[in-house]
Amino acid sequence: MQIAAPPGCEPAARLFFGELLGLAELEKPERLRAGGGAWFELADGRELHIGVEQEFAPSLKAHPALRADPAEIDALAARLLDAGFAVRWDEALPGVRRFFTPDPWGNRVELLAAAPA
Repeated sequence: MQIAAPPGCEPAARLFFGELLGLAELEKPERLRAGGGAWFELADGRELHIGVEQEFAPSLKAHPALRADPAEIDALAARLLDAGFAVRWDEALPGVRRFFTPDPWGNRVELLAAAPA
């Protein structure tokens, strides 16, 4: 999965996706490094790529949905709030705890977890 970000996005990507969301950064193939951006590991061998877009505009509707551990989703939201990111909880899906937050460039990101039984 890929989302776009402006040139120079790498430090903010590492903070948001790496430190705050807890995703492990992957080393980009050498042939692709000059283009900038960063890659992160998701579950089951999937990857999240932050790609540089010169004429960047944030995605306000289309978004990645990232699974969170049900026992950790509240702490994850608190970490984001403490770091200055907005968190908007949504209860539209029965049995799912989820919230939306903007990434450092204004893209919409969804974090969701099955509600504890």
